[in-house]
Amino acid sequence: MTETPENAPDSTASAPQPLADTLPPAKKPAAKKKERKEDSFPVFVIKLVLIVAFFRSFVFSPFNIPSESMLPRLENGDYLLAAKWPFGYSSYSLPFSAPLLPKRILAGQPNRGDVVIFKAPPGNDVDYIKRVIGLPGDTVQMIGGQLHLNGVAVPKVKIADFVIKVSANTSCIAPEFEAVEKDGTPSCHYPQFRETLPEGKQVNVLDLGYRPQDDTPPVVVPAGQLFLMGDNRDNSMDSRFPAVEGGGIGLVPQDNLIGRATIVMWSTDGSANWLLPWTWFTAARFDRIGGTF
Repeated sequence: MTETPENAPDSTASAPQPLADTLPPAKKPAAKKKERKEDSFPVFVIKLVLIVAFFRSFVFSPFNIPSESMLPRLENGDYLLAAKWPFGYSSYSLPFSAPLLPKRILAGQPNRGDVVIFKAPPGNDVDYIKRVIGLPGDTVQMIGGQLHLNGVAVPKVKIADFVIKVSANTSCIAPEFEAVEKDGTPSCHYPQFRETLPEGKQVNVLDLGYRPQDDTPPVVVPAGQLFLMGDNRDNSMDSRFPAVEGGGIGLVPQDNLIGRATIVMWSTDGSANWLLPWTWFTAARFDRIGGTF
Protein backbone atom coordinates (compact mmCIF):
# COMPACT_ATOMS: atom_id res chain seq x y z
CA MET A 1 0.00 0.00 0.00
CA THR A 2 1.37 3.30 -1.11
CA GLU A 3 1.47 5.99 1.52
CA THR A 4 0.17 9.40 0.60
CA PRO A 5 2.48 12.28 1.57
CA GLU A 6 1.17 14.68 4.20
CA ASN A 7 1.49 17.72 1.93
CA ALA A 8 -0.07 16.16 -1.10
CA PRO A 9 -3.08 18.03 -2.37
CA ASP A 10 -6.44 16.71 -1.40
CA SER A 11 -7.79 15.03 -4.46
CA THR A 12 -11.28 15.59 -3.17
CA ALA A 13 -10.89 19.39 -3.06
CA SER A 14 -12.70 21.25 -5.80
CA ALA A 15 -10.55 22.22 -8.80
CA PRO A 16 -9.76 25.92 -9.21
CA GLN A 17 -12.27 27.75 -11.38
CA PRO A 18 -11.11 29.28 -14.68
CA LEU A 19 -10.14 33.00 -14.40
CA ALA A 20 -12.73 34.07 -16.93
CA ASP A 21 -15.48 32.81 -14.62
CA THR A 22 -14.34 34.98 -11.71
CA LEU A 23 -14.26 38.37 -13.56
CA PRO A 24 -17.35 40.60 -13.96
CA PRO A 25 -18.92 40.42 -17.38
CA ALA A 26 -17.17 42.75 -19.82
CA LYS A 27 -19.01 45.95 -20.65
CA LYS A 28 -20.17 46.32 -24.19
CA PRO A 29 -18.24 49.08 -26.01
CA ALA A 30 -20.12 52.39 -25.95
CA ALA A 31 -21.73 53.28 -29.21
CA LYS A 32 -19.70 55.86 -31.12
CA LYS A 33 -21.17 59.33 -31.04
CA LYS A 34 -22.46 60.33 -34.38
CA GLU A 35 -19.91 62.62 -35.91
CA ARG A 36 -21.16 66.08 -36.94
CA LYS A 37 -21.36 66.27 -40.66
CA GLU A 38 -19.36 69.21 -42.01
CA ASP A 39 -21.21 71.79 -44.06
CA SER A 40 -20.70 71.62 -47.77
CA PHE A 41 -18.84 74.52 -49.41
CA PRO A 42 -22.01 76.09 -50.90
CA VAL A 43 -23.65 76.08 -47.44
CA PHE A 44 -20.53 77.67 -45.92
CA VAL A 45 -20.60 80.41 -48.57
CA ILE A 46 -24.29 81.11 -47.95
CA LYS A 47 -23.67 81.40 -44.19
CA LEU A 48 -20.72 83.71 -44.78
CA VAL A 49 -22.75 85.95 -47.09
CA LEU A 50 -25.55 86.18 -44.52
CA ILE A 51 -23.13 87.08 -41.71
CA VAL A 52 -21.43 89.76 -43.81
CA ALA A 53 -24.79 91.15 -44.95
CA PHE A 54 -26.01 91.36 -41.35
CA PHE A 55 -22.77 93.07 -40.21
CA ARG A 56 -22.84 95.58 -43.08
CA SER A 57 -26.53 96.31 -42.62
CA PHE A 58 -26.70 96.76 -38.87
CA VAL A 59 -23.20 97.28 -37.40
CA PHE A 60 -20.45 98.77 -39.59
CA SER A 61 -20.05 99.30 -43.30
CA PRO A 62 -16.98 100.41 -45.30
CA PHE A 63 -16.98 103.47 -47.55
CA ASN A 64 -14.31 105.08 -49.68
CA ILE A 65 -13.81 108.79 -50.38
CA PRO A 66 -13.74 109.49 -54.14
CA SER A 67 -13.48 113.31 -54.09
CA GLU A 68 -11.96 116.31 -52.26
CA SER A 69 -15.20 117.86 -51.04
CA MET A 70 -14.40 116.95 -47.42
CA LEU A 71 -10.83 118.28 -47.32
CA PRO A 72 -9.07 118.79 -44.99
CA ARG A 73 -10.65 116.06 -42.81
CA LEU A 74 -11.02 113.44 -45.54
CA GLU A 75 -8.77 112.95 -48.55
CA ASN A 76 -9.46 111.23 -51.85
CA GLY A 77 -8.38 107.62 -51.30
CA ASP A 78 -9.43 107.34 -47.64
CA TYR A 79 -11.39 104.25 -46.63
CA LEU A 80 -13.51 104.51 -43.52
CA LEU A 81 -15.97 102.58 -41.42
CA ALA A 82 -19.42 104.01 -40.82
CA ALA A 83 -21.45 103.02 -37.76
CA LYS A 84 -24.94 101.97 -38.88
CA TRP A 85 -26.86 102.08 -35.60
CA PRO A 86 -26.72 105.79 -34.51
CA PHE A 87 -29.46 106.99 -36.87
CA GLY A 88 -31.60 103.86 -37.07
CA TYR A 89 -32.28 101.61 -40.03
CA SER A 90 -34.18 101.94 -43.28
CA SER A 91 -34.11 100.23 -46.66
CA TYR A 92 -31.06 102.36 -47.46
CA SER A 93 -29.20 100.53 -44.68
CA LEU A 94 -29.60 97.21 -46.48
CA PRO A 95 -27.45 95.88 -49.34
CA PHE A 96 -28.65 97.27 -52.69
CA SER A 97 -31.23 99.34 -50.74
CA ALA A 98 -33.46 96.29 -50.64
CA PRO A 99 -37.05 97.53 -49.95
CA LEU A 100 -37.58 95.30 -46.92
CA LEU A 101 -38.22 98.02 -44.31
CA PRO A 102 -41.38 100.06 -44.99
CA LYS A 103 -40.15 102.89 -42.74
CA ARG A 104 -37.18 103.88 -40.62
CA ILE A 105 -36.87 101.99 -37.34
CA LEU A 106 -34.95 102.92 -34.17
CA ALA A 107 -34.44 106.38 -35.68
CA GLY A 108 -31.81 108.60 -34.04
CA GLN A 109 -31.16 112.34 -34.35
CA PRO A 110 -27.69 113.31 -35.62
CA ASN A 111 -25.69 116.01 -33.88
CA ARG A 112 -24.53 119.19 -35.53
CA GLY A 113 -20.99 118.53 -36.77
CA ASP A 114 -21.44 114.79 -37.38
CA VAL A 115 -19.89 113.46 -40.59
CA VAL A 116 -22.60 111.34 -42.20
CA ILE A 117 -23.01 108.99 -45.16
CA PHE A 118 -26.35 109.20 -46.95
CA LYS A 119 -28.19 108.57 -50.20
CA ALA A 120 -28.01 111.79 -52.17
CA PRO A 121 -31.22 113.39 -53.50
CA PRO A 122 -32.84 113.52 -55.92
CA GLY A 123 -32.03 110.01 -57.16
CA ASN A 124 -31.36 108.56 -53.69
CA ASP A 125 -29.12 105.94 -55.28
CA VAL A 126 -25.57 107.30 -54.76
CA ASP A 127 -23.68 107.42 -51.46
CA TYR A 128 -22.41 110.88 -50.43
CA ILE A 129 -20.54 112.05 -47.35
CA LYS A 130 -20.96 115.51 -45.80
CA ARG A 131 -21.06 117.24 -42.42
CA VAL A 132 -24.30 118.06 -40.59
CA ILE A 133 -24.59 121.84 -40.32
CA GLY A 134 -28.30 122.58 -39.90
CA LEU A 135 -30.80 120.58 -37.85
CA PRO A 136 -34.61 120.79 -38.10
CA GLY A 137 -35.72 124.29 -37.11
CA ASP A 138 -32.32 125.91 -37.79
CA THR A 139 -31.88 128.84 -40.16
CA VAL A 140 -28.71 128.46 -42.24
CA GLN A 141 -27.10 131.19 -44.33
CA MET A 142 -23.70 132.01 -45.82
CA ILE A 143 -22.72 135.68 -45.81
CA GLY A 144 -19.40 136.66 -47.38
CA GLY A 145 -18.07 133.12 -46.95
CA GLN A 146 -18.95 132.97 -43.25
CA LEU A 147 -21.50 130.49 -41.93
CA HIS A 148 -24.45 131.92 -39.97
CA LEU A 149 -26.72 129.74 -37.83
CA ASN A 150 -29.99 131.16 -36.54
CA GLY A 151 -28.82 134.68 -37.34
CA VAL A 152 -25.49 134.35 -35.49
CA ALA A 153 -22.11 134.20 -37.26
CA VAL A 154 -20.19 131.01 -36.53
CA PRO A 155 -16.71 132.00 -35.27
CA LYS A 156 -14.10 131.50 -38.01
CA VAL A 157 -10.36 131.87 -37.35
CA LYS A 158 -7.50 131.67 -39.86
CA ILE A 159 -4.97 128.93 -39.10
CA ALA A 160 -1.97 127.48 -40.96
CA ASP A 161 -2.53 126.50 -44.59
CA PHE A 162 -3.57 122.95 -45.27
CA VAL A 163 -0.81 121.21 -47.25
CA ILE A 164 -1.40 118.07 -49.29
CA LYS A 165 1.03 116.34 -51.63
CA VAL A 166 0.18 116.03 -55.28
CA SER A 167 -0.43 112.37 -56.16
CA ALA A 168 -2.46 110.14 -58.43
CA ASN A 169 -5.43 110.94 -56.18
CA THR A 170 -4.73 114.65 -55.71
CA SER A 171 -4.11 117.64 -57.93
CA CYS A 172 -4.36 121.33 -57.10
CA ILE A 173 -7.70 122.91 -57.91
CA ALA A 174 -6.00 125.95 -59.44
CA PRO A 175 -2.41 127.04 -60.25
CA GLU A 176 -2.48 129.68 -57.48
CA PHE A 177 -2.45 126.89 -54.87
CA GLU A 178 0.48 124.96 -56.36
CA ALA A 179 3.74 124.83 -54.39
CA VAL A 180 6.97 122.84 -54.13
CA GLU A 181 8.25 121.55 -50.80
CA LYS A 182 11.91 121.79 -49.72
CA ASP A 183 12.52 118.21 -50.84
CA GLY A 184 11.17 119.03 -54.31
CA THR A 185 7.79 117.35 -53.76
CA PRO A 186 4.91 119.14 -55.53
CA SER A 187 2.03 120.02 -53.23
CA CYS A 188 -1.10 122.12 -52.82
CA HIS A 189 -1.41 124.85 -50.17
CA TYR A 190 -5.00 125.78 -49.31
CA PRO A 191 -6.18 128.57 -46.95
CA GLN A 192 -7.53 126.88 -43.82
CA PHE A 193 -9.85 128.15 -41.09
CA ARG A 194 -11.25 126.79 -37.84
CA GLU A 195 -14.96 127.14 -37.20
CA THR A 196 -16.55 126.63 -33.79
CA LEU A 197 -20.12 125.35 -33.97
CA PRO A 198 -22.69 126.40 -31.31
CA GLU A 199 -22.16 123.25 -29.21
CA GLY A 200 -18.40 123.92 -29.12
CA LYS A 201 -17.32 121.40 -31.75
CA GLN A 202 -14.42 122.75 -33.81
CA VAL A 203 -14.16 122.00 -37.51
CA ASN A 204 -11.31 122.83 -39.90
CA VAL A 205 -12.58 124.08 -43.27
CA LEU A 206 -11.02 125.35 -46.48
CA ASP A 207 -11.87 128.72 -48.02
CA LEU A 208 -10.38 129.13 -51.49
CA GLY A 209 -11.59 132.68 -52.06
CA TYR A 210 -14.87 134.17 -53.14
CA ARG A 211 -17.34 131.91 -54.89
CA PRO A 212 -21.06 132.45 -55.62
CA GLN A 213 -21.99 129.96 -52.89
CA ASP A 214 -20.32 132.23 -50.32
CA ASP A 215 -23.55 134.27 -50.25
CA THR A 216 -26.84 132.42 -49.94
CA PRO A 217 -30.37 133.29 -48.82
CA PRO A 218 -31.44 132.11 -45.36
CA VAL A 219 -32.85 128.58 -45.39
CA VAL A 220 -35.07 127.23 -42.62
CA VAL A 221 -34.56 123.49 -42.20
CA PRO A 222 -37.94 121.69 -42.07
CA ALA A 223 -38.75 118.84 -39.70
CA GLY A 224 -37.24 115.54 -40.76
CA GLN A 225 -34.56 117.14 -42.96
CA LEU A 226 -30.93 118.26 -42.66
CA PHE A 227 -28.67 120.94 -44.12
CA LEU A 228 -25.35 119.31 -45.05
CA MET A 229 -22.09 120.89 -46.24
CA GLY A 230 -18.62 119.79 -47.27
CA ASP A 231 -15.62 121.04 -45.29
CA ASN A 232 -13.99 122.12 -48.56
CA ARG A 233 -16.53 124.92 -48.75
CA ASP A 234 -15.64 126.16 -52.22
CA ASN A 235 -15.35 122.72 -53.81
CA SER A 236 -18.45 120.93 -52.55
CA MET A 237 -21.88 120.46 -54.12
CA ASP A 238 -24.07 120.33 -51.04
CA SER A 239 -27.25 121.72 -49.49
CA ARG A 240 -26.44 125.22 -50.75
CA PHE A 241 -27.35 123.97 -54.22
CA PRO A 242 -30.71 122.60 -55.47
CA ALA A 243 -30.96 118.82 -55.69
CA VAL A 244 -29.83 117.86 -59.19
CA GLU A 245 -28.60 114.46 -60.29
CA GLY A 246 -24.80 114.62 -60.19
CA GLY A 247 -24.90 118.14 -58.69
CA GLY A 248 -26.29 119.71 -55.54
CA ILE A 249 -28.26 117.77 -52.96
CA GLY A 250 -30.64 120.36 -51.50
CA LEU A 251 -32.06 119.56 -48.07
CA VAL A 252 -31.56 115.90 -47.21
CA PRO A 253 -34.30 113.79 -45.56
CA GLN A 254 -33.10 112.13 -42.37
CA ASP A 255 -34.50 108.88 -43.76
CA ASN A 256 -31.66 108.98 -46.32
CA LEU A 257 -29.00 108.62 -43.63
CA ILE A 258 -26.93 105.44 -43.79
CA GLY A 259 -24.38 105.87 -41.02
CA ARG A 260 -21.93 108.06 -39.13
CA ALA A 261 -18.22 108.13 -39.99
CA THR A 262 -16.18 106.60 -37.17
CA ILE A 263 -12.60 105.72 -38.18
CA VAL A 264 -10.27 105.77 -41.19
CA MET A 265 -9.16 102.17 -41.68
CA TRP A 266 -6.98 102.66 -44.79
CA SER A 267 -5.69 105.42 -47.05
CA THR A 268 -3.86 105.39 -50.37
CA ASP A 269 -2.46 108.11 -52.62
CA GLY A 270 -3.60 106.17 -55.68
CA SER A 271 -0.17 105.16 -56.96
CA ALA A 272 -0.49 101.45 -56.16
CA ASN A 273 -0.31 98.90 -58.97
CA TRP A 274 -2.00 95.56 -58.34
CA LEU A 275 0.71 93.79 -60.36
CA LEU A 276 3.47 95.31 -58.20
CA PRO A 277 2.76 94.23 -54.60
CA TRP A 278 5.39 96.48 -52.99
CA THR A 279 3.49 99.53 -54.28
CA TRP A 280 0.57 98.55 -52.06
CA PHE A 281 2.72 99.73 -49.16
CA THR A 282 4.53 102.64 -50.77
CA ALA A 283 1.14 104.10 -51.79
CA ALA A 284 -0.31 103.80 -48.29
CA ARG A 285 -0.74 106.95 -46.20
CA PHE A 286 -0.07 105.26 -42.86
CA ASP A 287 -0.29 108.52 -40.91
CA ARG A 288 -4.00 108.74 -41.76
CA ILE A 289 -4.96 105.23 -40.66
CA GLY A 290 -6.84 105.16 -37.36
CA GLY A 291 -8.08 108.75 -37.50
CA THR A 292 -11.43 109.17 -35.75
CA PHE A 293 -14.21 111.70 -36.02
